[in-house]
Amino acid sequence: QVQLVESGGGLVQAGGSLRLSCAVSGRTFSRSGMGWFRQAPGKEREFVVAINWNGGSTYYADSVKGRFTISRNNANNTVYLQMNSLKPEDTAVYYCAARAGMLVKTNLNEYDYWGQGTQVTVSS
Repeated sequence: QVQLVESGGGLVQAGGSLRLSCAVSGRTFSRSGMGWFRQAPGKEREFVVAINWNGGSTYYADSVKGRFTISRNNANNTVYLQMNSLKPEDTAVYYCAARAGMLVKTNLNEYDYWGQGTQVTVSS
């Protein structure tokens, strides 16, 4: 049973920062590509950022480039999303996802396992 558990969401003012964490259990985390997606009310789930199995390759959505940073620690099976300069349009439920494959992918259909999501709300 693969489990992904996100934490770190909350309410923050515009311009502030949050750090999300995603703890993974039940599979070989160190060989999994990982991603963060988000879904705002009334909108489809969208890609935010992805990282390959060893952290050597990342890919960001244009909307978060320069503000968000993904990282991973394979020793403790955790992936992180540092979010700086937050904007009201970043408000969404943020989901962590894991792939059976090792590479970076942006399509949510390429991901096999999902967390339950964590709410991020940015006030103006």
